[in-house]
Amino acid sequence: MIVKTAVILAGGLGTRLRSTVPNLPKPMAPIHDRPFLEYLMEYWIGQGVENFILSVGYKYEVITEYFGSCWKGIPIKYVVEQSPLGTGGGLLLAAEELKNPFLVLNGDTFFEVDFKKLKQFHDVNHSEWTFALFQTSEVGRYMGIELSGSGRVDSLKSNMTHSGRLVNGGVYLLDPSILDKYQYNLTDKVSLEDDILPFLFSQESRIFGLEQAGRFIDIGLPEDYHRVSEVVII
Repeated sequence: MIVKTAVILAGGLGTRLRSTVPNLPKPMAPIHDRPFLEYLMEYWIGQGVENFILSVGYKYEVITEYFGSCWKGIPIKYVVEQSPLGTGGGLLLAAEELKNPFLVLNGDTFFEVDFKKLKQFHDVNHSEWTFALFQTSEVGRYMGIELSGSGRVDSLKSNMTHSGRLVNGGVYLLDPSILDKYQYNLTDKVSLEDDILPFLFSQESRIFGLEQAGRFIDIGLPEDYHRVSEVVII
């Protein structure tokens, strides 16, 4: 399977980070005078991504003016949320015209994923949606994922309260056909983790997860933003 396109969800309001990074969309938070989104895109270009679709909303002009329609030789397309659509709505808007498997990335997280292994795992299991997962002891923040022995997802649990479990790393590989199961209006605000994923799971979709050992950081909270240079290669 050849995967060339990555959708980056970059339309959030970033309210929790607003006190530290005012007047910027969260993915544009500066790290050593360069936006976080730049490091994210550089990493995935190195993993073989050849096209980006950025789902943008809040202060999107900051992003479009910085990166333009082509950055480091990689074409960029933008889909703009005229009103906040949530992580799910932003994904559905961006995926409307996609026909081949594609990658989905959260614009405010960096996860060092071995993309080749993720694709192989996706193919072998005939997966429709594959999560990249990591282990954490932090409770109450990330969606917990429980797997069967084959790696198929047995349960999705938001805000799990026990430590030492696998959680959603905000990197997904999916076949666009899986989204056809979800009936929606493109003007609706939809949550990826609270609406779309639970629905697809209830339809017995082929959803799998693969643990990855790479570095991870979510810059959504000021304390994590301040330590991002410890995780992202500068």
